Amino acid sequence: MNKRFTGLFAICLLALASFPAGAAEKVRFVLDWFPSGYISFTHVGIKEGFFAAEGLDVSIDIGRGGADAVTRVASGTDDFGGASMASLMSAQATTPIPAKAIVAVYSKSPDAIITKSGSGISAIKDLAGKTVATAAFSGSNALWPVIAKMNGLDPNSVRLLKVDDNALGPMLLAGKVDAVIAWTTEEPNFSTLLTGTTTRLTVLPWFNVGLQGYNWSVLASGRIIRDHPDTVKKFARAYLRAMQFVVDHPEKAAEDLHEMVPDTNVAISVEEIKAMKPLVINEISARTGLGRFDPALVGDAWKWVSQSQGFAADRIDPQSVIDRSFVP
Repeated sequence: MNKRFTGLFAICLLALASFPAGAAEKVRFVLDWFPSGYISFTHVGIKEGFFAAEGLDVSIDIGRGGADAVTRVASGTDDFGGASMASLMSAQATTPIPAKAIVAVYSKSPDAIITKSGSGISAIKDLAGKTVATAAFSGSNALWPVIAKMNGLDPNSVRLLKVDDNALGPMLLAGKVDAVIAWTTEEPNFSTLLTGTTTRLTVLPWFNVGLQGYNWSVLASGRIIRDHPDTVKKFARAYLRAMQFVVDHPEKAAEDLHEMVPDTNVAISVEEIKAMKPLVINEISARTGLGRFDPALVGDAWKWVSQSQGFAADRIDPQSVIDRSFVP
């Protein structure tokens, strides 16, 4: 009898040993665009083990733009996501949704004019009479008339072509357009087309000519905030570690991304990260702390959204789209 009990006890111990001490909690994150160096934080956080250290098993989905990413998070299809503040605020102003921004990633907006050096375009007002291309579904398009007028340019004086995103670089470099509207982080991709030439690019960031407010941020669904706030804290903590790692170690971050997404190019990803760094690490993040939202800049973000999309200024309280409790 004792031998039988001992044998059963040993079998039970072996069975228990076959299970992990603590199974990781599975969560889903949705990117609003294809994986790239400038939004590689989640991939790097997975690869470097930052999420695993918090007991999280993170899987990544790919959305079809900011509005899609916001919808997926609000519906609970994904627990977390990355999207622009404009996408989140626009959704809230249209129909209130259960999603909040929890981590500020880009405290400066990446929108810019990119042109060839020597084009004679050194300011927004120099675009009068020029032909400019922009991606058909770019979030910058709504902002463009406002930024143009703010800088003394009649937007109607510019011939604006809406094209496929992949056509922007080739059209610019072939001389079919004078400039393009794109993110500052796209410059490395465009520059690869200049290999073997003496042509260089000039980037005119809109944050230098009046555009203020947060852009790309981490969102969390209302459901996970309500039901699993500790999970949200863990995710935010790991994400902040990933943000700091990416800007501090662009080469390793680019390699991590490539290992998870083989289609990405390590050299280009490194340059994308370097171009992205001023959007994340700057005088704003130095003042507020990495990942935190400054109330005044949240208000500025809403002013741009309301002006560019025709919402009444009091349509929403811009602070209502933020949950500050998860970033210490």
